[in-house]
Amino acid sequence: MLVTISSQPPRPKWLRAPAPVGGNYRELKELVTRLGLHTVCESAACPNVGECWNRRTATFMILGNVCTRRCGFCAVQKGAPLAVDYDEPRRVAEACAALGLRYAVITSVNRDDRKDGGAELFALTIQAIRERIPGCKVEVLVPDFQGSHAAMDIVMRAAPDVLNHNTETVPRLYRQVRLGARYERSLDMLRYAKKTSPQTPAKSGLMLGLGETEEEVIQVIRDLRDHDVDILTLGQYLRPSPKHLPIYRYVPQEEFDEYKRFAMELGYGHVEAGPLVRSSYHADASLHGQHEHGFTAGAVRSIA
Repeated sequence: MLVTISSQPPRPKWLRAPAPVGGNYRELKELVTRLGLHTVCESAACPNVGECWNRRTATFMILGNVCTRRCGFCAVQKGAPLAVDYDEPRRVAEACAALGLRYAVITSVNRDDRKDGGAELFALTIQAIRERIPGCKVEVLVPDFQGSHAAMDIVMRAAPDVLNHNTETVPRLYRQVRLGARYERSLDMLRYAKKTSPQTPAKSGLMLGLGETEEEVIQVIRDLRDHDVDILTLGQYLRPSPKHLPIYRYVPQEEFDEYKRFAMELGYGHVEAGPLVRSSYHADASLHGQHEHGFTAGAVRSIA
């Protein structure tokens, strides 16, 4: 059971993100509004929106702005889903072209109302971006599709450059953090994607600071690697509002560094670990690191 605390720990002075201001930020904001698109950067209240938008990068969120699940950590609006907009892939591709992207990241809300969980729109978006920007790489951050291998097949046939699905937290905390999800299901979907397309890097990530133990984090890192995950992200959970799950603790950078060393020793191709790391943070660099370093284990100290 999730341990709660009566008051939130004070936010450390070292945990600061650039403010969402600047010319590029305003331009991207206007572009997204004009094209009627959503980004996880805004909808999920990502702390890196200022940095990323000023670098002219964003993670586009397809299939509307309303999620069919009620995860305790997520700021995305919950409720009855919107109608599927089949023009959305074209507009996402237009936005990517306007930004001059060579690496696009696409995610979505959960669409448990649909048999394929929205997999068709992922495939159409990948296709639209490739047609509009030849050579542009596409990473997709997909939901679990309620465990449907057929839905994952639809996505993998579109040949994303990276297949990302987050486990988010440790198994013990799933009922509080990821209501409607199952840890074993997420692991199965990651392994199935990798089995379907062995050459496509599989990626997953965790939030820390929700009450997990070091031993639990280590076990999830092991489990993900055992299920053929190549790229790992580890970040600090930040409470979007008082209605969301409380922060149990702020994890210092030194602990993130230790987890990264351990993961690299297990053979991950690339690891991003730090308080402000999110699933798509420096995503293009993670793919470069994956190709550059492969699965060679470094001579590092394990924390296990």
